[in-house]
Amino acid sequence: MSWAEPDETRDHYPHGACECGADLAGAQDLGVARSFQQLEIPGPCARRIQHDLHCGLCGCGRERVASRPPGVPDAAVSIGPDLRALAVYLVVFQHVPIERCRELIADVTGARVSAGFIHSCLRTAADLAADVIKLIRALITAAQVAGFDETTLRAGPAGQKKYVLGAFTGQYSVLFLGARTLASFRDFGILPSFRGVVVSDRYQNYFHDSWEHTAGNQACLAHILRDYQDAAETYPDAIWPVQAQRALRGLIRAWHAACDDDLEAIPAATADPLILEFRRAVRAGLASVPRIPGPKHSTAQHPGRDLMEFCRDRENAVLRFTCDTRVWPTNDLASHCTSWVRSVVPGFSRWSGRVAGVVLSIACGTDIFRQRAAEVGVVAAS
Repeated sequence: MSWAEPDETRDHYPHGACECGADLAGAQDLGVARSFQQLEIPGPCARRIQHDLHCGLCGCGRERVASRPPGVPDAAVSIGPDLRALAVYLVVFQHVPIERCRELIADVTGARVSAGFIHSCLRTAADLAADVIKLIRALITAAQVAGFDETTLRAGPAGQKKYVLGAFTGQYSVLFLGARTLASFRDFGILPSFRGVVVSDRYQNYFHDSWEHTAGNQACLAHILRDYQDAAETYPDAIWPVQAQRALRGLIRAWHAACDDDLEAIPAATADPLILEFRRAVRAGLASVPRIPGPKHSTAQHPGRDLMEFCRDRENAVLRFTCDTRVWPTNDLASHCTSWVRSVVPGFSRWSGRVAGVVLSIACGTDIFRQRAAEVGVVAAS
């Protein structure tokens, strides 16, 4: 804290008795001997403001009544815009659950509001942000590379869960409340028109033929490395899981080095030996873990078999980043965002599905982890 011009000055004078026995209330004032500044907040003091609309008589004989000022609804008693803004700030930016938000407003301001009032503030904020959310969706849709992820979230009646679908770039993020279905992915509205590279986990909906405009897929290597670690623990005597991990980690390091050198791709002299090592690991794994006969989508396979078939059949989706450094080898940005949403909004289970549609949107991306959310995205309509 630093010394500054005070908002209020309080004078304090000597009182009591002097050593000589005289009453200090009658002492001559010699001026300020020392000053102390203290930061303080006002006590709970929500003010009740009455807006009286006066009627005026024009010289022509017509009577005119003053218009209601902005922010004052056509109701005898209402709550002002500053208090509404505080409710949205506490719930959306500070992630305070609805009931605690109501209690906090009462404790800090002295104003008594209902949970329904707070919900109405969120709906109003969602309506106001609708155009901003549309712009963010358009910017992400036009991006060359975007990360996609999904996570569960309690929303609506107690015990009901929905999925938050997310799309992310380094600057923007948008979230959508729906289900983990192809229909919800379409309703989200990003993938049907997206023409860039989709970075995601191996969930089948991200690789669906419906997304005919995408430039391709990049499977998150962080997920794949974890899956190979599971295989290494399942088959402790096998070499291929460790070999695949070693090759992929080497390619990720090479990608970072190529980015630092402003290269468009990992140099072939570096990438080719590692890609060959990875391919051999996949072939070895397929040979040692046989497929169980039966329908592909209903027959459970041995651990690691589906992973290796994915790496064989969708090798381009695993190694796309090696030939284009604009493509991220991992989807950590999206995963961190959705994990963060899941951790900070567990108390929002009473939100309506409409209001919980987009929890954070503006400037989420990379900056939200580097400088704690430069801007807050308001809750948007789904």
